[in-house]
Amino acid sequence: MKTRLAVAVVAACAVLAVIAALGLTEPATSSQGVRLVRQGDGSMVLADTGGDAPVLDVYEDYDCPVCKELHTRVDATIQRLAREGKVKVVFHPVTIFRDEPMRSNSVRAAAAARCVPEANWLAFRDELYRMQPAPHGEASGFTVEELAGAARKAGAAVDECVTSQVYAEAHLQESAKVRIDGTPTLVLDGRVLGDEAFDPNALEAAVVGEPGVTV
Repeated sequence: MKTRLAVAVVAACAVLAVIAALGLTEPATSSQGVRLVRQGDGSMVLADTGGDAPVLDVYEDYDCPVCKELHTRVDATIQRLAREGKVKVVFHPVTIFRDEPMRSNSVRAAAAARCVPEANWLAFRDELYRMQPAPHGEASGFTVEELAGAARKAGAAVDECVTSQVYAEAHLQESAKVRIDGTPTLVLDGRVLGDEAFDPNALEAAVVGEPGVTV
């Protein structure tokens, strides 16, 4: 309030100067501070870079139909909460399947995702779920050609990286370190979420800590 009063009494040219200066020095809001960053293990962090929000770990297998269902139901809510600075989201692409063709489908998709730049990664992830092979357990899909095309559709020209599957082994090594019973698995500050993970309102309530929410 004191700043507004001071600005109001100065000359017009001074007002513009003060506003310009404030624009340069004012701390960024949470939405302006949100970035998507790739970590060394291949996971992707969507968070307010200067925030101290609870952490939501999302473990997903791109060939998992239930992961696709979760994505359809709550991904928009998860991303909104992250962009509002209310949660730090860590996306963990993993390969949970051991049988074929699911295992190879999953590995090809996850390895391709590591090729895609941060700016295009969320759009590419959307494409992966859109093109998920069906029927599950029978269809072989996510060919390297399809994945390269999906990356281009998401705005990234990374054909050689995708088709070479250069990150396949690294992805499998990181997946082997993950200790979860299945996918999708959502973990909020170390606590595994149950059915509320599939309900946008319940998930948001759990994240913001509304009374009466059991995790």
